[in-house]
Amino acid sequence: MALAPRLDLRQSQSLVMTPQLQQAIKLLALSNLELEAFIGGELERNPLLEAGEAVAQPARETVEMPEGAEPVAGPDASADTLIGRGAGEADAPLDVDYGSETFIDDGPGDRMAAAPAGSLDRAVGGVGSEDGLDFDSFASPDIGLHEYLLQQAGAALSGMALVIAGQLIGQIDDAGYLEANLLEMAYRLGVPLAEVEAVLAVLHGFEPAGVGARSLSECIALQAKEADRYDPAMACLIDNLDLLARGQIAHLRRICGVDEEDMVDMIRELRGYDPKPGLKFGGDAVAAVTPDVFVTPAGKGWAIEINGSTLPRLLVNKRYHSQLSGSARDKASKAWLSDLLASANWLVKALDQRQRTILKVTEEIVRRQEGFFRHGVTHLRPLTLKAIADEVGLHESTISRVTSNKYLACPRGTFELKYFFTSAIQSADGGEAASAEAVKSHIKALIGEEKPDAILSDDTLVDMLREKGFDIARRTVAKYREAIGLGSSVQRRRQKAMMGR
Repeated sequence: MALAPRLDLRQSQSLVMTPQLQQAIKLLALSNLELEAFIGGELERNPLLEAGEAVAQPARETVEMPEGAEPVAGPDASADTLIGRGAGEADAPLDVDYGSETFIDDGPGDRMAAAPAGSLDRAVGGVGSEDGLDFDSFASPDIGLHEYLLQQAGAALSGMALVIAGQLIGQIDDAGYLEANLLEMAYRLGVPLAEVEAVLAVLHGFEPAGVGARSLSECIALQAKEADRYDPAMACLIDNLDLLARGQIAHLRRICGVDEEDMVDMIRELRGYDPKPGLKFGGDAVAAVTPDVFVTPAGKGWAIEINGSTLPRLLVNKRYHSQLSGSARDKASKAWLSDLLASANWLVKALDQRQRTILKVTEEIVRRQEGFFRHGVTHLRPLTLKAIADEVGLHESTISRVTSNKYLACPRGTFELKYFFTSAIQSADGGEAASAEAVKSHIKALIGEEKPDAILSDDTLVDMLREKGFDIARRTVAKYREAIGLGSSVQRRRQKAMMGR
């Protein structure tokens, strides 16, 4: 073998992730709200971009469902095709308002925008905005549990006792339970343990009742004392909550020394107490899910539209580009302007293609899951990402990105696009397979209809599901039952027995 240096010519193929391709992939995975934040950053970075008042993308498709007819096909260009054509370098004008020239009524968002000016404002005393009424703005700011307790401590305590109370309140979790070790706290603060316990006793009298407890029994006992129901029988019941959880009512009656009527009253009283009193205060506000796609009935089919209320319309300011180009003298400035223009054109086209891809995928999902949209979850069919990918001509990973963090609003509610992809359960008679969500729905319905004296075991559920045409194993029934939050037959029998008493 020769060790001398030489030159070789080799030919190879490789996949290169260009910045434009990376950006297109990133845009597909973003929800509408995340995309809005991304566009805001691009508007600050690129002076050639400006925001309009409406979406510039074709935002609506209609899926007709007559007998024997094929669904309306969406645009056949994919993101990969767009990249391959080098559309990012195009310099065509993109500041035409396609939405106002082509579409008149795109759905719920447009109907709200078309309402008479001030109609909503007058109804609520003149508060409103061009994006519609924000009902969240009327909610008063919530006060947190710790702030509420500190206010009470400031009114009831002073000096070192107030310092100890502040340390104790800082160790209370969101549910209202104290997680501190009193002995360690007393040593750290340099005060007697009795003084810390005395401050804790004062804290136990604060609102909400039961706050500062170190166990469930203590929390319930504090609330019973607040209601003046903490007699010896109730104290005995609270000390034996484990027996109540196991349904040993007769044993509890003997321990508490009460008859059946008094035991029923005590249990009813116990159920009125809050095991987590701190959760009613403060906490983060639950944000409402903003749908990315609307699906509404339209004749024999379905109208599908992108939610344009969360997407600003992007335009390329050609006039500003011409002004800057006239004043650019050196090559660096001209190259910078050229890069900005290419980036702006590419982003507008990539956003347009993103909307088309989402519509295309949603259209196929609606076509395959039409039984769900018309009749409910029991008609949900098994569906995989590969089946959608093969039908629309995209890669499976692209379908995964399109359906991630996207929500669909329809007359039956708001669902994540991933919800419509479920595993298959084979049919007992060899017919069409059913989806796992449909089987869960049947299990929930069967358990909901069971009588207290005829609790259904998992084996019985297996037999009943097979009669309905589902070939399913007992362990699968148990897994689905636990997934929807239903206890075993023993737990349900005990619970219904307690409710009966």
